Amino acid sequence: MDNSRRDFLKSTARAAAVMTLPATASAMAHRPISVSPASIAARFQGLPGDLGWKILVTRPDRSTAFVAGQDAGRRLFAASAIKTFVLAEVLRQFDSPDIAQRLEQHELVLDSAIWSLGSPIFNPPNLTGIVSARTALEAMITRSDNTATDMAFKLAGAANVRRFIADAGLSETLVPDSTRAFTAYLWGAPDYTRIGWEELLALIQRPMLHPFFNEVQTLASSAEDMVSYYSRALQGDFFVHAQTLDEFRRILSLCDYIRLVPLPEGVGTHAKSGNADTEGFHVRTIAGGLNVTGTWITFAFMLNWYNAQASDADTVERLFGAINAALEDLVEDISAPRRRLPLPLIPGCRPV
Repeated sequence: MDNSRRDFLKSTARAAAVMTLPATASAMAHRPISVSPASIAARFQGLPGDLGWKILVTRPDRSTAFVAGQDAGRRLFAASAIKTFVLAEVLRQFDSPDIAQRLEQHELVLDSAIWSLGSPIFNPPNLTGIVSARTALEAMITRSDNTATDMAFKLAGAANVRRFIADAGLSETLVPDSTRAFTAYLWGAPDYTRIGWEELLALIQRPMLHPFFNEVQTLASSAEDMVSYYSRALQGDFFVHAQTLDEFRRILSLCDYIRLVPLPEGVGTHAKSGNADTEGFHVRTIAGGLNVTGTWITFAFMLNWYNAQASDADTVERLFGAINAALEDLVEDISAPRRRLPLPLIPGCRPV
């Protein structure tokens, strides 16, 4: 067999091999999404209150494969979901090839000067001492510990977190000076940024004076802002070193709500949730990204609703069920193998 014929048959075999393996990441990345935006939107029909959500699917080349949403630009109370911006700013300040070691070695003081309500890990007033910055960041995301969050706010600087948010173009996102300052403002402390621990405990025995959702000290965002942020942050746009991106993704994979919603299993999942329940006002937020064989599903779901009861398990279950089903539909669609293409017939040649 002469060289030209041999080369022709080799190139034909290579082409046939590519066409018979469309389930590879490269082939899956370029096929259209069959799930319709309308079918996803239908899952959220009938939920009470103010709902904003968005889903963006991007291929490995970062082109858009799918987008759907509802009132995505509307600013809503996001609760602890805004802690992802604090995480990102701390990591930006420590951005380096040895970031994990630097965070482990950076010591933070844990005492009454930093304690905040809603701290299931650092558990004030029972824990004091020295902890690493890495431990604080993990506690902030894993259990949404507010003392850990205030340690991270202090480390990053609230003004720097706000500057990062503004530079990223996230015009509907607001963060407080700290979670302690947020609580103190809600209960009407005149000097809410300087209130002490014992003062705070006495203050919350009175009626709350300001709503969670306000223009002074709040935790707010929009689904549009969240998706804009995560679609860039999870691919490293805000960091210089790959090790910093790895740390960002690792910490965001620890959020307990990934399992409580639950989000789809078997894919790379990175997210931060937020929730609040009072008599009359309830919040559930979760935002982040799923990596399915190189294709990113970036999402944000935010619901603020009004119910006189202190809890509303039925609405939470309905919302979480809709989120799970919507993301499962997309993961299955992206992951599903397609029909193999037939081997091309070449006149005068037998398969070799």
